[in-house]
Amino acid sequence: MSGSGTGLLRRVHVRPKERGPGPRPARPERPAPLSRTEPRPGHRRHVGLRARITITFALGAAVLSGTIAGITYFSVRSSVVNQQTTSLYHEAVASAEVLRPELQLPVAAWPHLLEGASAGAKEAILYRKHDWYATSPFPAPPSPLPAALTRTVMSGNAASETILVRSTPVYAVGVPIPAVDSAYFALFSMSEVAGTLHVLLASLLLAAVVVTLAGALLGSWAASRALRPLHEAAEAALDIASGHLDTRLETDEYADLAVLTTAFNSMADRLQDRIEREVSFTSDVNHELRSPLTTLAASLSVLEGRSDELPERSQRALALLGAEVRRFRRLVDELLEISRIDAGLSDVSMAEVPLGDLVRRSVSPSPGPVPVEFVGESAESYVVVDKRRFERILANFLQNAQNYAGGATRVKVWTAGEVARVAVEDEGPGIPPEERLRIFDRFSRGSSGRRRGLGEGTGLGLAIATEHARMLGGRVYVEDNVPRGARFVVEIPLLKEAQ
Repeated sequence: MSGSGTGLLRRVHVRPKERGPGPRPARPERPAPLSRTEPRPGHRRHVGLRARITITFALGAAVLSGTIAGITYFSVRSSVVNQQTTSLYHEAVASAEVLRPELQLPVAAWPHLLEGASAGAKEAILYRKHDWYATSPFPAPPSPLPAALTRTVMSGNAASETILVRSTPVYAVGVPIPAVDSAYFALFSMSEVAGTLHVLLASLLLAAVVVTLAGALLGSWAASRALRPLHEAAEAALDIASGHLDTRLETDEYADLAVLTTAFNSMADRLQDRIEREVSFTSDVNHELRSPLTTLAASLSVLEGRSDELPERSQRALALLGAEVRRFRRLVDELLEISRIDAGLSDVSMAEVPLGDLVRRSVSPSPGPVPVEFVGESAESYVVVDKRRFERILANFLQNAQNYAGGATRVKVWTAGEVARVAVEDEGPGIPPEERLRIFDRFSRGSSGRRRGLGEGTGLGLAIATEHARMLGGRVYVEDNVPRGARFVVEIPLLKEAQ
């Protein structure tokens, strides 16, 4: 048993069951992975699980860091402002007490006294017996003072208020001095405190942004770790869907994934057993049919050699029998080829060949003359293909045109980028758009092929062409042949040096 993975879930490949003596040939190259991102028509695309987890972590970190930053800022702001204003209030009261003895003098240099008593204040204003004095000349003192603050102080009560003076935050304190019919007002600048708070706010906001980004990174990492088992299971499912039926899951560390692993492996085991039984049954039946079919074909050949001796009615019956036996033989041969492909027993012999010679050789066995048209220098291009499989693809396309469209009208060859395209065109009824994928399924003949008496196909030719194209690293498809008919196209990679 071999395994590969990340430690959470590992894809392991179980040893396939033995089918018989002799070495088992290598499996065909794995086809292109199934599409996982193409939305259905009209389907609304939703945010992925990883993005949701990342966004949730980022939003959680943003809310948490924003809340902490807000609480921190307002707590610090309240503490700093209260401490500063309390200190300034006491300083103003102390300055008023210093001025009280001087105010009892009849005449003094009041502005000079204010400057000496209010060294810490930005501005100082004195009211004394209906006159106003200030350390700086205001247009009309006390114009910077709020009217409500002035009235409160004049009524004999100390008061304070934060105001804006020339767009600068200022803490105004008023202290009454009733003994001398005076009042003292001090204006303290709060710009330093405001600057400190602004720096604090910017730091907290920056920290919140950093924490949010860290939360997003943590969420992305956590989502990657949490969804890794899901991605491993999805990859294993894609392996199985692509034909690697021996893919399994195993877990070594997390017990909560055991249920998923057991269910997935049980499903894969049942699927592999069922497919292998069907493939084995089909192969066995086909092999068992070949012996009696060979005998029947030999006996028919003897009868056809002496058909002139039979009555006319017997000759018609013999002709019908011969047509059905040959059709039955083609069906058995195609079923055998399909079963070998399903069992991985078909070998691929790749060779470097010129595209022009390959197409001409593939078209030459056609029952009727079919013109081949090369666009540009496509005939000189080189491809690496299994010549037998490529010839079988074109033979199936030509036979399909013969059965259902009256024969092919042209084979067109051209290159486009890194691929070469070979198209078989006809002028038949065409293929409806809704059937252009279904006709490549097994035993599907389309609406025209189901008409009674039309065509002798088995419904496996296009399916076999699809499998051969996949083994060559290409694909097949059908499109309209303007103005009438269908165009069946096989697309294969060009030789890299010739691109």
